[in-house]
Amino acid sequence: MSGIKVMVIDDSSTIRKSAEIFLRESGCNVILAQNGFEAMSKIVESNPDIIFLDIVMPRLDGYQACMLIKKNPQYQSIPVIMLSSKDGLFDKAKGRMAGSDSYLTKPFTAESLLSVIQNYVVKKLEN
Repeated sequence: MSGIKVMVIDDSSTIRKSAEIFLRESGCNVILAQNGFEAMSKIVESNPDIIFLDIVMPRLDGYQACMLIKKNPQYQSIPVIMLSSKDGLFDKAKGRMAGSDSYLTKPFTAESLLSVIQNYVVKKLEN
């Protein structure tokens, strides 16, 4: 996992900090943003390998942010994983409609976070 750039966008400082600890221990470079607007400029600056995106955020929610990322040809190939405390079918479907690649329920474990990165980024780098 060394050198993989992972962006975590969440308005909860607890979620950002947990993800940062799990990811840094695995050798990932971590980029944090607390809302969708901040994330947009950081995506341009850092060009992450994968993005974990909270759904419920003020002003620009996760669905809107995901659509903006996926509509940009330069960034649309970056896997976007929606984060939510809800595990409903409707939320997952809405995330897919916004262009997300997968869905991870909060609270997540280090194993679940790293497993998603393994599935989307490491396999891509190996090909």
